Amino acid sequence: MSKKRIGFFEKYLSLWVALCIILGIIIGQVSSDSMEVLSKMEIYNVNIPVAILIWMMIYPMMLQVDFSSIKNVGKRPKGVILTLVINWLIKPFTMAFFAWIFFSNLYSAFISPDEAGEYIAGAILLGAAPCTAMVFVWSYLTNGDPNYTLVQVSVNDLIILVAFVPIVGLLLGITNITIPYNTLIASIVVFVLIPLIAGYFTNRVIINAKGETWFKKQFLPKFKPISIIALLLTLILLFAFQGKNIIENPLIIVLVAIPLIIQTYFIFFIAWFIGRRLKIPHNINSPAALIGASNFFELAVAVAIALFGLNSPAAMVTVVGVLVEVPIMLSLVGFANKWKY
Repeated sequence: MSKKRIGFFEKYLSLWVALCIILGIIIGQVSSDSMEVLSKMEIYNVNIPVAILIWMMIYPMMLQVDFSSIKNVGKRPKGVILTLVINWLIKPFTMAFFAWIFFSNLYSAFISPDEAGEYIAGAILLGAAPCTAMVFVWSYLTNGDPNYTLVQVSVNDLIILVAFVPIVGLLLGITNITIPYNTLIASIVVFVLIPLIAGYFTNRVIINAKGETWFKKQFLPKFKPISIIALLLTLILLFAFQGKNIIENPLIIVLVAIPLIIQTYFIFFIAWFIGRRLKIPHNINSPAALIGASNFFELAVAVAIALFGLNSPAAMVTVVGVLVEVPIMLSLVGFANKWKY
């Protein structure tokens, strides 16, 4: 059997993010007036250019969701139950805990209490948004069951609609951050509900007209460049706004990355060993653990910008999440393959 490989762009995503950091900072320093104009293009606290780009990232992901597959959940429920427990009852709370330990305590000499609150908020947004796109890549690399992975992702997308706002509101409330619920709910509608509905109907219409093979082999690949370009442009914009903060505190990316890395490994190992204890097959357990470990960073970035602004510490945390995710997830894919049973 030939060795499975990750796509070129996905494999070097961290490199592209690093290049976007450099390019964004340079653009921010050279074109500060233009950046200020862009930052003020808002409707209800949602930046219009960034919103368009993030929607262009999220819509192609939602094209892959097939809610008709959910009817098969009852046949093998353990994997879905494990995914839901990890993503919604464990992960958001452990992320908040690690963020509080580091940003409010260990980093107190480097970060003010007000800034610490926003860094914690960014981490909470990451922790409350389970992965919906890259997990298909991780599942493929670990020989996961693609149909079951689709079920896990589809169920998570439905849960996001009802659980994301209450969990984020609860955890932000605990950290004494004022929560503009109108903005939070509007973000879910704009960045999840609308692209989810649009993706679902596009999926159904095209498959009925052209067939599933044409949809997967011809239609979906056309959206991949759009999604990639939108992601890179979003990152460049974000770092153009964040450039001043990074130049003044170049170690901030390292400080932010540490708790995110610890959280990712922690969640993976918890999910993995619970799955083993429940005797869940490897081709279901490995995607379940990887879904829990990774994040829906597109949603986290969008909501962080809507709630706290483009140049906020919260937005910085979500972008660093993009930077560190791929190399960490590839290492976890290695663990999953090494421990195959």
